Amino acid sequence: MNMNFNQLAILQQLKSGMDRFRADHPKFPMFLKAVSQDALVEGSVIEISVTTPEGKSYCSNVKLNADDMEFIKTLRSMDTH
Repeated sequence: MNMNFNQLAILQQLKSGMDRFRADHPKFPMFLKAVSQDALVEGSVIEISVTTPEGKSYCSNVKLNADDMEFIKTLRSMDTH
């Protein structure tokens, strides 16, 4: 797989953004680490809720299946922290 300079720049931006997010929200990565060690198994339900400053709420969930677990395994293998 060959990457061009634009793709490398985008990857660097993503890494920089992730580092900044971790610094701004240190408890969230710790939460994700704890959850990923114990709770992310096939059949688990992940739910996310977002509330705007105006009070409007959005909520959705997914039930993890075998394909999801394979994707999560790939993401774990990419983690460098």
